[in-house]
Amino acid sequence: MKMMAAQKTLLLLCVGVSLAHDFITPDQLKNIEERLTATEETLKELKRENEALRTFTKASSDKIESIQAENKAKKIAFSAGLLAPGSQNFGPFDSRKTLVYKKIFTNTQNAYDPNTGKFTAPVNGVYFFRFYAHAHPFNQMAVSLHKNDQIQCSVFVLKPETNADGSNGVVLSLQKGDEVYTQLWENSWVFDDESSHTSFSGFLLFPSTSIHHSNLLPAHQTHSIFLQYSQICKTWKLHIKLAQVVPLYLVVPELSLL
Repeated sequence: MKMMAAQKTLLLLCVGVSLAHDFITPDQLKNIEERLTATEETLKELKRENEALRTFTKASSDKIESIQAENKAKKIAFSAGLLAPGSQNFGPFDSRKTLVYKKIFTNTQNAYDPNTGKFTAPVNGVYFFRFYAHAHPFNQMAVSLHKNDQIQCSVFVLKPETNADGSNGVVLSLQKGDEVYTQLWENSWVFDDESSHTSFSGFLLFPSTSIHHSNLLPAHQTHSIFLQYSQICKTWKLHIKLAQVVPLYLVVPELSLL
């Protein structure tokens, strides 16, 4: 059976060649072969450029996802009072103590931790912070705002004769993971009650742009890819004309994969 099938196939090929010779001259056949060879080279080039375009598309997709994540992260804000119920003096202490604000007004994305009193930046950006401190008469009041371990700004009242309030604010550029908090100085007091005289607030003004260049193709390589892609499109217009003479996918199987 296999021998008969082979014989039939050979017979069909002979008939096909005979018919081709009736309609295609040797020069035309040679021209077709040359074009087919050029087509094979173009296919190889197409595969290479397709891989480059796939890499470029992946990098662009990653960047879009990064931008979307940053836009989602723009909604960052918190505000808290030092004491939730009742009234109380805090201090004095022999060393500086981080103030832990328990009365939460706002805490989007839970960037402020009511257990530690620290705000941790969830994204790179520029943030605004403000804090208030209240002191009773004859008690020294001194509070500083810190970025990580560095003092950024402070308020200070030395034993006022009446109740006193202090307030300060600052705009900080933060990296993701930076911590911001307030500390009560040694030998100092602050007071708070249900009116929240002593409080701490902050919010994101705008995120910082962070483009990971390692994930993107160089500008000259991107430009080269688009130029080559444009040339390939022009080349394929010629191959379409050739396909009208001989179906290319019968000769070049790779075409059926595109």
